[in-house]
Amino acid sequence: MKYYLYPYTFLLLGVTIFFGCEPATDQSEAVLVAPPDAPVAQKQDTTLTFHGDSRVDPYFWMRLTDEQKIADKPDAQTQDVLQYLEEENLYTEAALNDTEGLQEELYQEMVGRIKQTDESVPYFENGYWYYSRYEEGQEYPIYCRKKENLEAKEEVLLNVNALAEGYDYFDVEGLEVSPDNKLLAFGEDTQSRRRYTLRFKNLQTGEMLPDQIPNTQGDGTWAKDNKTFFYTSKDQVTLLSNKILAHQLGQDVAQDVLKYEEKDPSFYMGVYKSKSGDYIIIGERSTLANDYHLLRADQPKGDFQQFIPREAQHLYDIDHVDGKFVILTDWEAPNYRLMETPVDATAKNNWKEIIPHREDVFLSDFDVFKNYLVVNERSNALPKLKVIDLQNDEEHYIQLDEPAYTLSSSTNPEYDTEILRYGYSSLTTPASIYDYNMQTREQELKKQQEVVGGHDPSAYVTERLFAPARDGVQVPISLVYKKGTTLNAETPLLLYAYGSYGSSTNPYFNSTRLSLLDRGFVYAIAHIRGGQEMGRQWYEDGKMFKKKNTFNDFVDCADYLISENYTSSEHLYAMGGSAGGLLMGAVANMAPDRFNGIIAAVPFVDVISTMMDESIPLTTNEFDEWGNPKNLESYEYMLSYSPYDNVQEQEYPHMLVTTGYFDSQVQYWEPAKWVAKLRDKKTDDNLLLLETNMSAGHGGSSGRFQQYREKALEYAFLLKLEEASETE
Repeated sequence: MKYYLYPYTFLLLGVTIFFGCEPATDQSEAVLVAPPDAPVAQKQDTTLTFHGDSRVDPYFWMRLTDEQKIADKPDAQTQDVLQYLEEENLYTEAALNDTEGLQEELYQEMVGRIKQTDESVPYFENGYWYYSRYEEGQEYPIYCRKKENLEAKEEVLLNVNALAEGYDYFDVEGLEVSPDNKLLAFGEDTQSRRRYTLRFKNLQTGEMLPDQIPNTQGDGTWAKDNKTFFYTSKDQVTLLSNKILAHQLGQDVAQDVLKYEEKDPSFYMGVYKSKSGDYIIIGERSTLANDYHLLRADQPKGDFQQFIPREAQHLYDIDHVDGKFVILTDWEAPNYRLMETPVDATAKNNWKEIIPHREDVFLSDFDVFKNYLVVNERSNALPKLKVIDLQNDEEHYIQLDEPAYTLSSSTNPEYDTEILRYGYSSLTTPASIYDYNMQTREQELKKQQEVVGGHDPSAYVTERLFAPARDGVQVPISLVYKKGTTLNAETPLLLYAYGSYGSSTNPYFNSTRLSLLDRGFVYAIAHIRGGQEMGRQWYEDGKMFKKKNTFNDFVDCADYLISENYTSSEHLYAMGGSAGGLLMGAVANMAPDRFNGIIAAVPFVDVISTMMDESIPLTTNEFDEWGNPKNLESYEYMLSYSPYDNVQEQEYPHMLVTTGYFDSQVQYWEPAKWVAKLRDKKTDDNLLLLETNMSAGHGGSSGRFQQYREKALEYAFLLKLEEASETE
């Protein structure tokens, strides 16, 4: 049984609400001009030549290996890097010194909205009710279960607070209970490099078993024998998951049996169990194709069999229920269709269509029950849940009435049930868990995120707009503001976007955001190309040689909001992280005059150098997303927008750049180099700040509350700029 960790599943209300606080008085000291003595990074020119083109990188020296970062005694290069990062952190602290009171006020607001003693909605599986809870003042969850009914005695599976003692960073993933309910497997990461050590616990005695498996993805699945655990191992250098092994409890890890090895570095992989519990599935996914290998869960010593031969371009998902496989596939269906096939005849010529392809509807996911099929759809940039009665083929949609929202199936491990659990949220409605009776169409709200101090959704307004892009495409925008906020050229507005990997940015409730809304900000999401909000083609039109559509869409959304008098360039702010940080870097170069300030979190900005280096985690997996710069055409296109390579002598907006020293996805040196180059080239006196979390990685600080220190810093930066802008 898998301990589900999906959005909405636990609804542990670690979010926020309105206190009606006024801005801190010390904010009146805000200034627009950066303080003196900004750090100046040393230059050590490195010439990088590809395709006959030479680029001189004066900050290439900032790159450290993992071994250098964790060495007991740092070498000279490491000392230079650490000194530079520390100088930047001190400079950021000095530049925002006048907001210290505001930061503390914001932090207290944010954590004050969180219900500290809280519990998730329990779900039932294999004889137990599973849930997690938080205790007041503690940073980490406590995972629990009760046998057969919710009145039974609580059994603590894992108290993460106890495990995390003594660590600056701690993360637990992949909780997996054995079929006989007696054993627990889980992964722990103490460095934030997403290299997990698998550990095992005897749930009958409460003892941790001596078995420990390092360098894994952090999850896996049990065979039906309750002693064989299948897991994914990572490459030591690239951190790519490339091997599936079987571990026998009590045996030396060195004796673990290799069950499958992926030779193609463009594929991600993992291992999990089908909903039926009958099959162990190895799932592999690249940007363009999927591949699956199957093994009966009651035959753990057997060999995995391929579902269908791997194809160069075929994306699909599978699940097994009731003697058949259900398949969500883009085979001759760009927006996907749903098909099924017998377990003993998985070849494509045996597939039978259940739901056909539609040009205007994108099928994103599905869930199968004994008598029902639930399909996650997306049309006109909004998600929908369709319920199909398999006994009479009748179908209906779950009805919703807000203009912009997020909606998805939640935790549904049981097969023979009429109850669908789903999650719902909007920019004004806190995250909510519903149990929906698919036969009677009645539903019960099981839990809604509680905002301590109270939250009135009717006190806020949400809108859905469509901005015309320069090529005629209509780009959706979701926005929210507090009722009574005057919308004009003086209104501050924060515009957020991601726009990569086909990841759709859903308009969901975030209580931390109230700290901006209650101070007069508008918050907007630009659903730009590169996601899948408007279907698969929306993604295809925002990657590879069409990547610039992503950047253009964001700028065009900004222009539209300005033209419609929601704000002006003097009060418009932009924010994005990771691939969204690439977006921030690109628009900073392209249209610096559109924004008063930009926040770029863990930004992927050194595109060419990173994509040229296949030893860096994620590089080989991303060639079909960005292109392979070893090919001249891709090199030239990527070089034309790479933020680091296109920094120029011009005025830039105020900028706050954040990173994590142990980030394995976007290495810290990308934003560090970018800031150094920006500081050397830019012609303005605007703030340029780099904040490096020296004990965290891509996701920032671990724990329930520490993350809000980082968010308070970001919001204080925006409020400082806005206060200064108002007084100019």
